[in-house]
Amino acid sequence: MSDLVKKMYINGEWILAESEETYEVINPATSEPVGVVSYGDDRDTAKAIDAAHAAFKGWSQLTARERSKYLNNLYELIRKNRDELAAIMSAEMGKPLGEAKFEALGAADNFMWYAEEGKRIYGETIPSSMANKRLMVIKQPVGVVAAITPWNFPVNMLARKIAPALAAGCTVVVKPAMKTPLSAIRMFELIEEAGFPKGVVNLVLGKASAIGREITENPKVAKITFTGSTDVGKKLMEGAAKQVKRISMELGGHAPFIVFEDANLDAAVQGLFESKYRNTGQMCICTNRLYVQESIVEAFTEKLIERLKNTKVGDGRVKGVEIGPLVDEGSLNSVMAHIEDAKEKGGTIAFGGNRLTEGEYSKGFFLEPTVITNVTPDMKVCYEETFGPVVPIIPFKDEASVIEMANDTVYGLAAYAYTQNNSRCFRIAEALEYGIVGINDGSPTQTQAPFGGFKESGIGREGGHYALEGFLETKFVSFGI
Repeated sequence: MSDLVKKMYINGEWILAESEETYEVINPATSEPVGVVSYGDDRDTAKAIDAAHAAFKGWSQLTARERSKYLNNLYELIRKNRDELAAIMSAEMGKPLGEAKFEALGAADNFMWYAEEGKRIYGETIPSSMANKRLMVIKQPVGVVAAITPWNFPVNMLARKIAPALAAGCTVVVKPAMKTPLSAIRMFELIEEAGFPKGVVNLVLGKASAIGREITENPKVAKITFTGSTDVGKKLMEGAAKQVKRISMELGGHAPFIVFEDANLDAAVQGLFESKYRNTGQMCICTNRLYVQESIVEAFTEKLIERLKNTKVGDGRVKGVEIGPLVDEGSLNSVMAHIEDAKEKGGTIAFGGNRLTEGEYSKGFFLEPTVITNVTPDMKVCYEETFGPVVPIIPFKDEASVIEMANDTVYGLAAYAYTQNNSRCFRIAEALEYGIVGINDGSPTQTQAPFGGFKESGIGREGGHYALEGFLETKFVSFGI
């Protein structure tokens, strides 16, 4: 059996969990098993942390140029194996193959970017107010980093965390989501092939509570970087506070998407589709509330529904599929509960709204892309994160009122607006209380740009040179001469 079980990667070796427990990975499109992985706990996590701690001195003392060679090796390997990575993601979480391949290439880009950006970690000299002193600032890696990654972008999120950490000189312990461990395992096979020294990057699979507890309590962990729900993020913050560990958190969202009457409606519909229905709506930055100016509500709704009528739902591995299944039955039930809540409170299902169960859909967790009208603020879709392909349409009168509605949330991750008024573009961008704003752009994220949120959507930024700061300590040195 052990030969069939996918293992963890600790200190340069593939090992089974101390508990000898295993976990079966299920394809959400077919409900069939696609792999069995080792299911670890705090004991395996402690081993991984020890390995990363022991490797830190050697890795951190390499020059940035030397570290960049490993990152470039990994970049090339991910690009070479992008089709295989895409197929694994599609099998374990339902992502359409085209999206999955795009994600794999995005992951590769992170390693290419930070292979170069790591060479640009600059210090500083400061003019002294005393003639007999010279002042200098240097940047040094924080130490061992624990990275906890989500299932919805299992390859790119892993890359987005470990690439800047490694470039900064940190060593890493990764805990991926157990819904999508197979893509993480394949990534670590490529990490091994890229030649990283033992202990520099480690993979732990298993029980989230036990692993999370070890990460927060083990004093050898200097930094925690996490992407996931706000509730879990708060628990990790509480645990990290006891040792004042460094943290960066990319948490939940409730993105508004605003369409003004002067917008290019065709472009806005396509932008909304990219923001709301990509990855089956299972994104922290995806649209949750769609605000459309009153004068164009009918026209926009018709165009959106026409787009959805021509959208293929199905197994992500099938050519032409744009919307795959929800990741599991619990996720499907949660989204359906939001739809039922809206209906009970007077909402109208303008399109979709049903679970797909016939024929090719019979064994999977499929839901029609859904549009809800006659929406009221007391509906869950207006204030809880709907992690699925459902969009409520909310009419608005003017710019001032829609800004107030858009900002009326504890979240502040991403927001979108479509308008052809140049002055309004700037006003809206500045007025929206969100870390990411797409103006006439439904897919604003890029490797070199900062990614993160305001309010309860997180702390810190990933992407670009901003990410490196989260893995560096600033040290001031005063020289007496």
